Amino acid sequence: MAPRQAPTIRQRRFGAELRRLREAVGMSAPIAGERLGADRTMISNIESGRFGISEERLRRLTSIYECNDPGLIDALASMTGGRARGWWEEYRGKIPPDFLDVAELEHYATSLRTLQTAHIPGLFQTEDHARALFDLFVPVLPRLEVELRVAQRLARHVVVAHDPHVPYMGLVHEAALRIQIGGCKVARAQLNRLLEESERPNVRLLVIPFAAGGFPMAGDTVMYATAANPHLDTVEVDAPIGAVFFDSPTQLANFRRRLDLTERVALNPTQSRDHILDIVKHL
Repeated sequence: MAPRQAPTIRQRRFGAELRRLREAVGMSAPIAGERLGADRTMISNIESGRFGISEERLRRLTSIYECNDPGLIDALASMTGGRARGWWEEYRGKIPPDFLDVAELEHYATSLRTLQTAHIPGLFQTEDHARALFDLFVPVLPRLEVELRVAQRLARHVVVAHDPHVPYMGLVHEAALRIQIGGCKVARAQLNRLLEESERPNVRLLVIPFAAGGFPMAGDTVMYATAANPHLDTVEVDAPIGAVFFDSPTQLANFRRRLDLTERVALNPTQSRDHILDIVKHL
């Protein structure tokens, strides 16, 4: 089996959870490989996402690790097998892999919570807004890459548009609503798009007004992707170096707590819509 050169976030997340289970019983990777009847380096390669594993071997491995959580084992089993080719794969090698990792996380999530303090949520950006945003990059991006990034961002909308059973809760700071990316006309169309999206039954958009003052995650751009099993949740945070992912139980609990606290200072859905309408009226 040839090793994967660039494991996806889902493959790395699968490996990270297996490493966590192994470490919980104090077992070394070589010993785990020996008990599995595999090469001593195989476990390390699986945990790094470089090698895949069959469902049969996965279940044997969780037995070796004395895992007694059937829900977690089944969720891990669903992540085995061949690499599914999602729609985002057509952009691989053409735009940064972080963009594809985010799309993959969204695709497999059972629910999404996001916080945006300076930007409109990517799932709801209009074509003109997204293009104007990528045009601001320094150094300037080649025109073809800008168009590819825009196309990929627009395609992400499928997460909320084609599956109403996936709940989405978005916290958006007033600053993000008032920054006129692309000018007044583009900004007005973008805010009207947000208002339309907020009417979806599976979407809750909550505005954090300037009047709320400080809050626990001021300045952050965060996506909390809930998985089929809570042990497999993942958080993505935007950073100057690109997307950063968190998955340890302590980190996940901290992000849930901070998102809960931030939600408390936000306006309710009706107030949020009214706030956006007022901003549109004065554009």
